[in-house]
Amino acid sequence: MSAELRGGVVSVCSGPGGIPKRPVPEAQVAAEGLTGDCHRFEQHGGLDRAVCLFSMEDYAALQADGVACRPPGAFGENLLIEGLDFDVLEIGDRLFVGDEVELEIHDQREPCGTLLSLDQRFPDLLTGRSGWLCRVIAGGTLRPGQMLRVVRPA
Repeated sequence: MSAELRGGVVSVCSGPGGIPKRPVPEAQVAAEGLTGDCHRFEQHGGLDRAVCLFSMEDYAALQADGVACRPPGAFGENLLIEGLDFDVLEIGDRLFVGDEVELEIHDQREPCGTLLSLDQRFPDLLTGRSGWLCRVIAGGTLRPGQMLRVVRPA
């Protein structure tokens, strides 16, 4: 990675399970994910899937494709990010959010059938632009307005 990648947190979202998640003013994050955030299905959470990232740019592209989606939280993301090129992210990249939080990208999010309620073309239309799933390396407070930077391990 030649240039440092940066972005900003637009929204922090949490919910009782399922979609959508709702924006919250801030949230504590630890190894299991955001405090108070739940998942309807066990495979949607866990240590390797503790935080879900989605981009404002992907929302815009999906809206241009005719998907009636309104950010934040429509796709069940925990962090809505703007200004970060999700196409160049890789598994293993470290994301530093604010002064405390460190995340590690574990996997690209695979869209599931839950998203059919948003658009009948899902999950196919979402493939390749469905976000990333992260482990929590160092917990702390997440809030809108925080800057995010990416560091790729050597």
